[in-house]
Order: sequence, then structure tokens, then C-alpha cells
Amino acid sequence: MFRGLSAFPLTPTTEEGIDERAFSALVSRLAAAGVDSIGALGSTGGYAYLTREQRARVARLAVEAAGGVPVMAGIGALRTSQVLAVAEDAQKAGVSAVLLAPMTYQSLTDGEVFGLYESVARELSVPLCVYDNPRTTHVHFTDELHGRIAELPNVAAVKIPPVPDDPAAARQRVAALRALLPDTVSIGVSGDWTAATGLNAGCDAWYSVIGGLFPATALALTRAAQAGATAGATARSERLEPLWEFIRQYGGLRVMSAAASQLGLATEPNLPLPLRGLPSDARRRLVTVLENLGLGTSA
Repeated sequence: MFRGLSAFPLTPTTEEGIDERAFSALVSRLAAAGVDSIGALGSTGGYAYLTREQRARVARLAVEAAGGVPVMAGIGALRTSQVLAVAEDAQKAGVSAVLLAPMTYQSLTDGEVFGLYESVARELSVPLCVYDNPRTTHVHFTDELHGRIAELPNVAAVKIPPVPDDPAAARQRVAALRALLPDTVSIGVSGDWTAATGLNAGCDAWYSVIGGLFPATALALTRAAQAGATAGATARSERLEPLWEFIRQYGGLRVMSAAASQLGLATEPNLPLPLRGLPSDARRRLVTVLENLGLGTSA
């Protein structure tokens, strides 16, 4: 399941709770589009803002709505005991894999990060994807740390930050990491604006923000890269640059929140406080971008 397009949907949330109907509809939509896997409770899914009970419920809803498409659920939390509890809930819900970012308040040493993955990996009955996301976690993985973690039982994938824009540098980046990982561990790229570059450079998967709302668009780019049509994948990405600019400036969660409500796929508000949506001027500009790119509800 750690190949191709992994689509990460929004979890529409208010202070009253999860909009279960909207979330299930988003997941069903992804399954119908033919994505390779669904990443529930990722950063775009707002996992860090939800209670254990809410996360367990979202995991169950995702598995039910996915119709057999593999579901990976985020299990990150501040304490190892909390991670283990959330992981148990996710496995009971029937997920096919879990995604673990090392959440922090105090800075973590490499030894503490390794200890977290060591404690969790040995308790799992499903594969684990290591979530390397320094922008939100402030944990900076070295390749050597990735190599140590990748040797642990049940570790099957690494989700890396954006690769360099230069194709040659991107290939070098992916090759350097791959040289330290077992053959059984896949590499997937995040940072949607570098997805084409990462896939063309040899990444096995794209862990996609826009894939959670625009699966056909993300699939077309992914399939082009998988087929070796590097120029085609790059061209598809370049066409989406106005959307990439928004995501770089405001973050994928806020942009997808606004887009989902604009397309009638979620009501507003759909983010947990203190998070708020895009400013009104940015929202108007985003609507224009979506219209110009032809990103309607079937995109």
C-alpha cells in the first residue's frame, strides 16, 4: 500500500465534534476515484486537535467508507503511552497501516525519537510509516536516524519532507536515503509542489494533501510519473503552481478547508479552534484559482 497516491482528506471538525457524514463522504469519494490508499488523521486530517475517542471514531469511519481501499491512520501524540493507546484503537478499527510523527513540546534527542519508534513498532500488528515533518514537529531526522528506525520490526515506509526543486539534487537526496534503508522500506514524498519532482526522482509514493480533495488531478500526475512520463508529470505540476503557492503560504490544512467548503463538501466552520480559515481576501483569490484550474467537485 506504500506505492502510488496516498490521499489525505480533511476531517471536518467543529467545537461540537466531527462532521461524520461529511468525512465519510470525502473518504468514499476518494475510494471511488481509485486512489491507492487513504491517509486518515494526517496533518490535513487535524489529528493533533482530536481526542482519543474522536480519533478512534474517525479511524472506524474511514475504514468503513473506504470500501476496501487501504487506510493508514495517524497515531502521533506527545507521550509514548498515548501513541500506544491510539495505535491500539486504530488497529481495532481495521486500518491497514499507521503513520507516526514524533510530536513534541520539549525538544527530542535522536535517542528519544528512536526510543519512541522502538516502543511502538514492537507492539504493532500492522505496518508503520515514519512521518518526517519538521515543519510541524520541529524534529529533524538525519538519514542515519532513518536508517536505524527502518531496521525496527513493522517499519515499512518513510514519508519525507519536500525534495529539492532541482531534479538532479532530488535524485541525489532520494538515493542517499534509500542507500540506508532496507529494500522492504518505501520512500514517499510530501509537500505537494515537489510531488512530481520526488516521484520522478524515484520516490515510491506521494502522500498528498490535494489528493484528499482532488483525487483525479493527483492521480493523473502520479500515474504519469509511474509510467515514466517525467515531462508529463512535471507539466501537470507546473500547471498547478497557483494552488501550490497558496499551500506554501497558508498551509495545506487551511487551503483544503476553504476549498472543501467552496465545493460544498464540508460546511463552515470545519476547523477546530483556535484554527481559523483563510482570510476573506485569500479565500476570494483561492476561488478564482480553483475556477481557472477547473478544479470542480469531480476534479
